[in-house]
Amino acid sequence: MEQEYKFTFEYYDSLDTLPAADRQLVDKAREACSRAYAPFSGFKVGAAARLSSGKIISAANQESVVFPAGTCAEQNLLTTWQSQYCNDPIESMAITSMPGNTECHPCGICRQVLNDTEKRQGSPIRIIMASETEASIVSTSAHLMPFNFKIKE
Repeated sequence: MEQEYKFTFEYYDSLDTLPAADRQLVDKAREACSRAYAPFSGFKVGAAARLSSGKIISAANQESVVFPAGTCAEQNLLTTWQSQYCNDPIESMAITSMPGNTECHPCGICRQVLNDTEKRQGSPIRIIMASETEASIVSTSAHLMPFNFKIKE
């Protein structure tokens, strides 16, 4: 039987039109790009998350000499959250990159880790994917990876 999957998302053709809280998160993610270690790809990614308490945490991607091994900014951020702030749910996450000529979308592994994190914390995470000039926002990572990996419980 054929089925259909649809979702809505927000699109902003200018970062200047983002709500102030979302713009702040994008700015924090952009700052995190400066902490990236990407000597092999030259692609620096930053992620920032606003927790329920209002606290903002951020992280950047880290490459390894055994490239392509390394960790994405989103994975580094989520690992930090899990080890230090797991009782303070993530409400929103912004992802951006340098160069930032296109929106920065999570890779497949990060999409799955985001799904896992939503399940663990019991609530969705808004994801802001930004370039230097524009942004798209989804209300849950499930919209980025509707057919995610699940273990039967």
